[in-house]
Amino acid sequence: LDNTESNNVQKVFRKYPKDNKGLYKKSDILMYYKTFKRDLSLDEIQEEKLFKALKLKKTRTISGVTPVTVLTKPFPCPGKCIFCPNDVRMPKSYLSDEPGAQRAFKNKFDPYQQTYNRLVAYNQIGHPTDKIELIILGGTFTAYPTQYQIWFIKRCFDALNDFNKDASIETINLHTEFPYDENKLEDISGENIKEPYNKIVSLALNSTKKETATFDELFEAHKINETAEARCIGLVLETRPDEITKETVTNMRKYGATKIQLGIQSLDDKILSANKRGHTINDNAKAFALLRQAGFKIHIHWMPNLYKSTPAKDIEDYKKVFNDSRFKPDEIKIYPCSLIESAELMKYYKKGLWKPYSNSELLKVLTEVFKITPQYCRITRVIRDISSDDIVVGNKKTNFRQIVEKSLKAQNIKVNEIRSREIKDEKVKKENLKLDIIKYNTTISTEYFLQYVTQKNQIAGFLRLSIPKNLETHFIEELIGTAIIREVHVYGPSIEIGKHKTGKPQHLGLGTALIQKAIEITNENGIDKLAVISSIGTRKYYEKFGFKLQNLYQVLQLN
Repeated sequence: LDNTESNNVQKVFRKYPKDNKGLYKKSDILMYYKTFKRDLSLDEIQEEKLFKALKLKKTRTISGVTPVTVLTKPFPCPGKCIFCPNDVRMPKSYLSDEPGAQRAFKNKFDPYQQTYNRLVAYNQIGHPTDKIELIILGGTFTAYPTQYQIWFIKRCFDALNDFNKDASIETINLHTEFPYDENKLEDISGENIKEPYNKIVSLALNSTKKETATFDELFEAHKINETAEARCIGLVLETRPDEITKETVTNMRKYGATKIQLGIQSLDDKILSANKRGHTINDNAKAFALLRQAGFKIHIHWMPNLYKSTPAKDIEDYKKVFNDSRFKPDEIKIYPCSLIESAELMKYYKKGLWKPYSNSELLKVLTEVFKITPQYCRITRVIRDISSDDIVVGNKKTNFRQIVEKSLKAQNIKVNEIRSREIKDEKVKKENLKLDIIKYNTTISTEYFLQYVTQKNQIAGFLRLSIPKNLETHFIEELIGTAIIREVHVYGPSIEIGKHKTGKPQHLGLGTALIQKAIEITNENGIDKLAVISSIGTRKYYEKFGFKLQNLYQVLQLN
């Protein structure tokens, strides 16, 4: 334990082989340690050194939470996008060899099994499993039957509630059936598909499979999760702008959702129409307004290199994302269009109507995009996690983000977006951080982005506060006359609930200081109520500040 660098760990493994045949895996040692740790009696510092040496894929939880991604079953999609792949084994827009899709397929799209087994995997490689961001993907979640939506989320919460990190656990197999008849999914590759995705999937779905639950059953699972070992501290759902209504927003809040991934793709109506997106810029704007009114974090998907676009048009389009007060998202995924064989775009490509950008053109677009992105937004991902084998033409470099960052560094250009500034695992002192407040306007609110940063502008924690311009009416009753905390996030490696570690941003009291400042700003704006769009697993945290649950939100009455 005195020298736990990775290369020294490997030397120990080679010195003491497993059954004199091969080397132990790090996950083996972690499992044995958890089984016999009472006999070893390591102190907290020794245990931290051991886990630091043995932890695999350390960046997975470096942002302060443990992400668990699950996929819904294949289901008819309201969209007809020409760039979208048509893998009928998967929910619309996903491919079967994407990592998350592979896990979903292996678990037969069962929400309980996907969630539980992902927690087991994290536990086995040394990551904490108490603060979970549950990410539910699958195209257009709100287009699924409401009963399925409730059931799917409830079963995810059941898995979180049943998980015990200290138990001797292994992956589970519930012996569930696929939600569709595999025999009806023949000829599924590329142009062999003779019928539309929606028709094939509709005919193949197993209509006898019970996938229903009530809101009361879901709320009961929520209540258990408030104090569970694996708490949901963020629930992310994925949908389309034209699916966002007051009803769907209210339902998503009932599910416990806090962040919505929204596929806007472009802010040019001609490009949206040419690519058969089925929604307009106004649909995008209405979705933003409703989601922001309800306090959701808004995470958009934006696509350069669409049919009828150009590098110059893309750069202007991206500027509009942040210059137009109807938009200004909190997070963004940038997915340059690549050609997948089963997509309708293949016909356009063969006719010479569309072609992918060259590497230099794409680099130009993305470097400009990074320059434009403001400090309050996080570029979560650049390039989809699609196998190069699936891409007919288009970018196949999965490390394009690093290429962009290297190019900007060579030009001595600093990047301001959040992900590039995260403190990661560096130790910091609170006295060396300063509170920086960024204020910006949207059509329906004044937004405050409160961030604790180092002298180099690295971000250790932030809070998003929304001051509505209309305080007198709201489609959600408890939000009438309230300011809204839309997000509180403290960076650094995820630390288990109740534990404190010197110098780690998650336990410097930054969350408390940010909430106190949000209260102060709310008072300065003449508002006497502050709501928070809390996750199920963070309700107890906000209760400490006096927030009380009122239907779908926790609300604090100010003096």
